[in-house]
Amino acid sequence: MGFVGIIVVFGMVFGGYMIHGGKMGIIFHSAPTELMIILGAALGGYIIANPMKTIKMGIKLGLKAMTAKGPQKKDYTELLQMLFQLFQLFRKDGPQAVEKHIENPEKSEIFSAYPSFIHNHHAVHFLCDTMKITLSADLSPYDVDDLLDGDIKAIHGEEHVAQHAIQAVSDGIPGLGIVAAVLGIVITMGKLSEGTEAIGASVAGALVGTMLGVFLAYGLVGPTATKVLNDLELEGRYLSVIKAAMVALQRGAPPLVCVEYARRTIQPEERPTFEEMDKATKEIKKAA
Repeated sequence: MGFVGIIVVFGMVFGGYMIHGGKMGIIFHSAPTELMIILGAALGGYIIANPMKTIKMGIKLGLKAMTAKGPQKKDYTELLQMLFQLFQLFRKDGPQAVEKHIENPEKSEIFSAYPSFIHNHHAVHFLCDTMKITLSADLSPYDVDDLLDGDIKAIHGEEHVAQHAIQAVSDGIPGLGIVAAVLGIVITMGKLSEGTEAIGASVAGALVGTMLGVFLAYGLVGPTATKVLNDLELEGRYLSVIKAAMVALQRGAPPLVCVEYARRTIQPEERPTFEEMDKATKEIKKAA
C-alpha cells in the first residue's frame, strides 16, 4: 500500500494546486536545484549521524516499508500449526526427535512445510535457539520468559536505531527547506534591478524550497519512518506468539494448550478462531 499512498499524496497536493490555478512550470523549473539542496543536505546529515551499518539498514527498511504488509492471519495460522506439530513430536518421541529439526532448520520437513515461517530468519533462530537451550539446561518458565524478552529486544534493536535515523531525517527536512528558501531569497536580492517580473519569479522559486521541505517531511519521509516502526512492532508480535508457546511448553502444558496460549496473544483481526485451529490440529494428528 506504500506506493498507493505516495500516488495519493502527490495527486492530492499537486492536483489541488493545479485546480486552484497554480502552474507546474514554476515548480518544475525550481525543483531540481531546491531538491539538490534539501535532499543533499539531508543525506549528508544522515551520513554524519549514523554508522554505515545503520545507513544501509535504514535504506533497506525504508524500501521494504513500501511493500511490507506484516504477518497476516494465514501466516499466524501456519505458525500455530508448525508449533503444534513440533511440540507434538517432542511430547511423543522425546527431545532427540526434534533435534534434527532445530539443528538444521533449513532441512527440516516440518519447517519447510510452512513457508511464511522458514523465510522469517529471525523467527527461525528465535525458536530453534530457544529449544536448544531448554533441551540442554534446566530452565524455569520464568527464566525462559526473561530470556525471550531480552532476545526480542535485541533482535530489533538495530532496526529501531535505523528507524530513529529515518525519523531524524524527516524532522530535519523542513528546516533544510527553509535553508533552500533563504538561499533563493539571497539570489533574489541580487535581481532587484531586473524588474518586478524577474523578482516575482525568483521569490516563487525560493518558496518552492519551503514547500518541498514540508511536503517531503510530512508527506513522504515521516510516514515512511512511521511505517517502518509499525512493521517492527508487527514482527515483534509474531515473535511474541512463539514466546507464549515456548513458555507454556516449559511449564509442561500439552501441545494443544501451548498453541492456545500462543493463539490468544494474536491481535483479533489476524487471530485464527478456535474452531479453525481445532480442525488444523486434528488434521496434523491424522497425518502423524
